[in-house]
Parts: sequence; C-alpha cells; structure tokens
Amino acid sequence: MQPTSFCIFVIFISALWSSNTNAQSTVVRVGGSAEKWQLIRDEQPYLIRGVGGDGSWELLAKLGGNSVRTWGHDLLDTQLDQAHTLGLTVTAGIWLGQVRQGFDWTDADSLLKQRETVRNAVLKYKDHPALLMWALGNEMEDPVGKNGAVWSEINNLARLVKSLDDRHPTMTVIAELGGDKVYNLHALAPDIDILGINSYAAAASVGQRYRKLGGTKPYVLTEFGPSGIWEIEKDDIGAYRELSSTMKVESYRNAYQHNVVENSEMCLGSYAFMWGQKQEVTATWFSLLLKDNSPLGPVDALSQFWTGKYPMNRCPTIESLTVSGRESIMAKPGDSVRVVLKASDPERDAIKVTWELFADEEHYRSGGDAEAAAKLLAQAIVKSDANSAEVTLPSDGGLYRVFATVRDNHGGAAIANVPVRVDAPIRIATGKKQSLPLIVYGEATDAETFVPSGWMGDAKSIKLDLLNKSNPKSGITSLRCEFTANSGWGGVAWQNPAQDWGNERGGFDLTGATRLVFHARGDVGGEEVTFGFGLIGKEKKYFDTAKRSLDKIKLTGDWQRFEIKLDDVADSENLTRIKTGFVWTVASPGHPVVFYLDDIKWE
Repeated sequence: MQPTSFCIFVIFISALWSSNTNAQSTVVRVGGSAEKWQLIRDEQPYLIRGVGGDGSWELLAKLGGNSVRTWGHDLLDTQLDQAHTLGLTVTAGIWLGQVRQGFDWTDADSLLKQRETVRNAVLKYKDHPALLMWALGNEMEDPVGKNGAVWSEINNLARLVKSLDDRHPTMTVIAELGGDKVYNLHALAPDIDILGINSYAAAASVGQRYRKLGGTKPYVLTEFGPSGIWEIEKDDIGAYRELSSTMKVESYRNAYQHNVVENSEMCLGSYAFMWGQKQEVTATWFSLLLKDNSPLGPVDALSQFWTGKYPMNRCPTIESLTVSGRESIMAKPGDSVRVVLKASDPERDAIKVTWELFADEEHYRSGGDAEAAAKLLAQAIVKSDANSAEVTLPSDGGLYRVFATVRDNHGGAAIANVPVRVDAPIRIATGKKQSLPLIVYGEATDAETFVPSGWMGDAKSIKLDLLNKSNPKSGITSLRCEFTANSGWGGVAWQNPAQDWGNERGGFDLTGATRLVFHARGDVGGEEVTFGFGLIGKEKKYFDTAKRSLDKIKLTGDWQRFEIKLDDVADSENLTRIKTGFVWTVASPGHPVVFYLDDIKWE
C-alpha cells in the first residue's frame, strides 16, 4: 500500500473507531432542581444501587445492584470492562491529596501534578460506556472544612473535567457533615454537580442535617455501614466491641431507608461499604462479604431494597456470642475459656460453624489507612461444635478475639467475635529472621528489605533520587539525597513495615550482624550529615531493640566508607527487631545540602 493511501486508511479506521465508541458511550446528567433531583442516564432516570469494594461483582449484579464506586483510577481499565459486561456502572474515583496526610493545597507544583493526573484519567476513560460519573477525591478536606484552598481547587478540577467530558457529572466525597463543609462546597465549588457523603453512626440523619446546613445540591450516600470505632466507646476491658453481622443489618437498613427511600428528592442513591473485606480493626468490621465472597446478613437487606424482595435463600443469623457468660472478659495467661454461640438459619438449613482466635494489635488507623492483618493463633481452639468452643488463651498479654463463622449450605454466612484480654505483659515480638548480608541499597537490593518511607522534619524540602547515575560508588546508580530548605532539618528513615513508627509488628531479626556499612560523598564537600539506625523508642509498642548513630559526619567530595560497629551491643539491647534499618538527618547550614549514598548493607 502506498504511503498516501495508508494514511487515508488509518484516518478512516480511527474515525470509524471513534464513531463506534461515541455511539456506545453513555450520557449521564443531573436533572431537576432542589425540589426533585434525578440522575438521568441516556434519558432514563437512574437510581444508584451500589457498593464500594472489589468483592464479586457477579454476585452484586445477581442480587440487584447496578453500580460500583472506586476510590482511585489505577485499575479502571479492567474495572470498567468488567462492569460493562455485567451491566453495571462505575463511579470512577480519582484519588486526591489529603490535608491530614500533609498534602499542601496551596503548593503550585503539587496542584499542577494533581491536575495532570486528573486530565490524563478523564481523557483515557471518558468514552467508556460503563462510566457513570467522576468522583474527585475522598475525604481530602480538613475535619471542619475551613480550608478554602481545598474547595477552590476542587472547583478548578471539576471545571477541568467538564472541559474534557461534558457527558458525565462531577462529584466530590467528604467525611460526614458539620463545620463549614457544606457551606464552603456550595460557595467555592459551583462546578461540582453532586456531593458524596460518607457517614456511619449518623447516616440515617444525613438528609435532614444536610438540608439544615443549607445543602441544595443532590447528594449520594457514598459510604455507610456500622458505627466506626471513632463513634463508640471501649468496653470495661478496653476493647472496641464489634457487632455481629446480624446486628449490623439495622445500620444498613436505617441508612438506606432514611436517605434513598425517604429523601429521594435530594438523594440520588447510595454505595454501601464494604463489598469485600478490608482490615479496619478486624477483617469483618465493615465487610459485607467474607473472603470467599460469601454474603452476610446486611447483603440480604440491601438486596431487598434493590429488588423489592429478599434473596431466595437468606443468610444464617447469630443471636448471641458470649465468653464465660459475658460479652467480653479479662483472663489470665493460659486460661481455658468456653465460648457459647446461639445461631440459626431462616430456612432451617443445616449450619456449620468455624472457630478461630486472632490477636488484635490494637493499632487502629484513621481515615481507612491500611492496617496489618490480625495474626491467627491456629492451635488455640481445643475442641468445638456448632454451639460452643473451648479456647486455650496464649501466654502473651494483649487483646484477642474469638471468631465464630456460621455457614449454611447455600453460600450464605454470619460472623461474630467476642474479645478477651489476657492480663499479662506483652512479649516483645521479634522481627523476621533475615540472612546476611542484608542489602538496604545497592545494585542488588534485597527484595525484602527496609523502605525509605519515613520522611521527617521538613519533609517537603526532601528529594530522593534512587536511580542517580552521576558518579556512583559501584554499579551504574547511587542514591542522591537533597535537603532544599535554608533552615530547619529533615531526614529519611528506612522502615519495615513502611510508614510505621512503632505501632505494628515487623522489622527484621538481624542477630549475628557485626556492622552496618555504607558509602557516602558530598556534592561539593563539607556537608554535615548524621547517620544511624534504630529511631523507635521503648515508649512505642514495637520499638527498635537497638540503636546507633554517627553524628554530624563531615563528608568530602569523594566516596568514603563508613561503618557502624555492632559488636558492643549492650546487655539491654539486641538485634532481634530492627524496624528502622538506616537513617540520615541533616540540619540546614543556611543553604541546600546535597549528598550521595551507595552500597548500604548489614553484614
């Protein structure tokens, strides 16, 4: 084929593809007014019957759901395609920086990068037929919504989206109501079409409170479920007591009834949380499904709202779960306790019960940040049947939870747990035993090692280039470190787990190591840097069991080898749990500091 003919052919095929794509893509808009809002999809009213989470979407469609919500766009390719195949729609979330995590909504560079992320996502996915709307951010505002820069920039992003895609509405999602959130959203973000509201304990009153605060935009209940631990009190053994899956039904039912059903003039639908499993306090606190996608009681209630009737076979129910006749107890190490379950099945199906004991780390993060999975104590259940279990408690002090999982023979389930606190000291948990040498940074960095995630001091003024190719000590790259501020201090800690400062199990058992070795050089010479390891003190639950430092080392412009000797570890120290495996800090001398590192390893 001749070049000219080939070009014409390509143009023709491109135009044909574009035409077909536009023919398949949908048009979604918000119709009506504050007296009666409606979401209109391809000129038909569309009530969102949705969930958030990556559990079985096939099950969702089967039970009458019609939409899923994402928090980010990293997996949208497959998510949109899967949803379209199942006849579902997707509210596509684009994750934005959060105030509580230190994102600066007045920093021009950060905002420009964020805008580019939004632009690229919209251009890539705007024509997909499963797309319902764009959700810009999730709980990115400050607790009372006073930061006007957030709302103004959200409006800039909404305006950007509309300039690229005029066929799908814009939404932003906030954490609860109150403060100035509703007022500032309406005043400073007029290009946001819909407000997404995440609410738990007070979800049933969202519509009423939203109106009182002056809300006039339509809203979607974007997360709802049982009360979070920030909304309840600890019991007499210091535990947050989790409701059984049966007791959680009422939370979902009330939230849906008082918003989607009774406030349909303002509410365009809802996304229940969480379709699947996510570790927040426990793996089941907000879960609508078990790990194997078995539905729990609240799913029956949601399906009834979505379709007008319950599923053909309903989930088992749990009346009570008690330990030694109580809802929680304080016990001694090694005690044997009896846990009693009262459960049944609506259709009188035979039920099977599984018993498990998990250690509760009592490290609960805010805002849905990732938590480490609870540790299963597999040998703790001595004997059990469908009505009770005998459990031998561990010798370590701390909080534990006995779980009972009830299943029928049709795929439905129920789950509950009862907390037990062992009244004894918490034994030091050692890190994972690691062979030596352990390479922290080098050409052959170990797959499982420390991560440079602990940015300290003036973190915005720190820059790391892990693949710098300018004059490495060995190989083809070295680590370039820069502190750009003219005052203050900054530093980076290599951690395991990442971003943990003593609240989680982890770290490495480096027993047998005799030295921490690294090479360093300054950019021009004369740079003063402090190096070391072991930042986490004993005030934390999981501290570094040893620490050392080389203070204010003056670097030259040439590579130098440095060594932190470990053969003089005191009797009160050991290397059984090193969580911060390497650290550097710099105090600004009044101008930026640049230095390089290479071949960091424990030997």
